[in-house]
Amino acid sequence: MKPGYQRLYEQGILNERAGTLARLMRDCTLCPRKCRVDRLSGERGFCGLGGSVILNRGLPHHGEEPPISGSRGAGTIFFSSCNLRCSYCQNYQISHRAKGRVVDSKDLSGLMLSLQERGCHNIDAVTATPHLAGFSEALDDACGKGLTIPIVYNSSGYENPEVVMLLDGMVDLYLPDFKYGNDNDARLFSSVGDYCSFAVPALKEMVRQVGDSLDMVDGIARRGIIVRHLILPGRVENSLQVLRLIKRNISTSVSLSIMSQYTPIPALEGHPLMGRRITEEEYERVVNEALDMGFDTIFAQEVSDNHMAPDFDRDTPFLWG
Repeated sequence: MKPGYQRLYEQGILNERAGTLARLMRDCTLCPRKCRVDRLSGERGFCGLGGSVILNRGLPHHGEEPPISGSRGAGTIFFSSCNLRCSYCQNYQISHRAKGRVVDSKDLSGLMLSLQERGCHNIDAVTATPHLAGFSEALDDACGKGLTIPIVYNSSGYENPEVVMLLDGMVDLYLPDFKYGNDNDARLFSSVGDYCSFAVPALKEMVRQVGDSLDMVDGIARRGIIVRHLILPGRVENSLQVLRLIKRNISTSVSLSIMSQYTPIPALEGHPLMGRRITEEEYERVVNEALDMGFDTIFAQEVSDNHMAPDFDRDTPFLWG
């Protein structure tokens, strides 16, 4: 199955998309915050980024969903900063600030090709939204040099649908979070009051592009979507609202990844709401409701007391998978 970006490259469209995304940074509307700063001139909005790509690291990652990680790992590229900045983010060390090194398109292209050479099943771009111009330019370069594996767009779900439209053909697999089913929780934990009004249409656009199921080859996803939802402690109703929104607005054929791995970060240890892991009862209630709603494919996790947060101050951030 030929990745969509190869066709765009052959038609010269991939390079055009990179230029369009770069121009959006002159009055930045890459995400729903629409800060309208001129990032190309060094101005900084919410994400704290200028016009350069800031990379934290790239590595084979075995902790994604099985059709993404497979046996050889996803070629995961962790970008710095984020347009959402959840108070509980497990990647807070790199998402709450622009921590990493500045790279140009050639550097990033070389990393993609290196991950392919190491046998990774895909390029898994984590929190690429603020970096889309540089990422697409690097993808154009890498495609010309032999990149052939699928592109995974791994995001918070808080996306500008008009920008997601520009990813049509560039992205083979979408891996978005759907964090909140109500804007009160979104405001409380992520300081945005319009999460749902952007997450729903963005998800619709993703499904329009790649369909509502997974195209698999030898157990590895080559095209499609998996929607992730992290259950938060004491917020089962939020999770049920997420399921209802997806069923009502998208499809029950969408693959769900229902995650139990919430781990309090140091800033939230002892917090009255967020200072604990979720319980088995909370997790089972959400999974059972998803089954009752008729969702076809659910990726589930065990509930345990093991510490699940990565440590990006280590050379190897992940101690599992």
